[in-house]
Amino acid sequence: MEDHQLDRFKVKEVQCINCEKIQHAQQFCEECSTLFGEYYCSICHLFDKDKKQYHCENCGICRIGPKEDFFHCSKCNLCLAMNLQGNHKCIENVSRQNCPICLEDIHTSRVVAHVLPCGHLLHRTCYEEMLKEGYRCPLCMHSALDMSRYWRQLDDEVAQTPMPSEYQNMTVDILCNDCNRRSTVQFHILGMKCNICESYNTAQAGGCRISLDQQ
Repeated sequence: MEDHQLDRFKVKEVQCINCEKIQHAQQFCEECSTLFGEYYCSICHLFDKDKKQYHCENCGICRIGPKEDFFHCSKCNLCLAMNLQGNHKCIENVSRQNCPICLEDIHTSRVVAHVLPCGHLLHRTCYEEMLKEGYRCPLCMHSALDMSRYWRQLDDEVAQTPMPSEYQNMTVDILCNDCNRRSTVQFHILGMKCNICESYNTAQAGGCRISLDQQ
C-alpha cells in the first residue's frame, strides 16, 4: 500500500470519517457539516490545511501561494515568483523535466523550483545541497549563481602566484562554460580566465603550447 497512488482528478465521492456518509467530493460533509479541509479544490480534489493555495489553470494543478506572489510563465510552463517576471531565461517546457539532482518531478512537486541563470530548474532544496559541493549547473555546466566576487578573489590569487619560468610563456585553448566562447589564454594552475566574459568557469579545449616568439 505504500506505493499506492491516488489520481485525485478522478475522485468522485468521499466518505466522512465522522458520520460515514458517502457523498460527492466537497469541502463540508452534507450530513454532519464536518470540514474536510481548510482548502479544497473542486478540480484537483485536494483537501489540505490553508497554505494560501491557489489552482493554476495553466499548470493544471494547485500551487502553494499566495497567488499574488506568483505568475505563470507560459514558455517555461510553470508558476514562478514575481521577482523572476521578465528576469529569467526561458526554456520551453523546462518544468516537465525532472530535477537533475534528485531525478524527481519538478512540475508537480510541492518543493519550490529554483531557476538557474542558464534557465534550468532544480528543487530549491536540491539547489542548496548542490552549492555545498560546487557552483555549476549539472546539465550545462553554466555558473549556477553570480560568481563575480569569487572571480575577483581568484584574480588576486593568480597575480600572487607566479608560475615557474618554464610555464610562464605557455598558452592553452579554453572553452568557457558561461559564455560558450573559445579563447586562447595563458596557462595557470589556479585557473584559466575567459578573455571574453572574464569567468574562470572554463575547460581546457586543447593542448598547452609555448609561444614561438617567446621561446
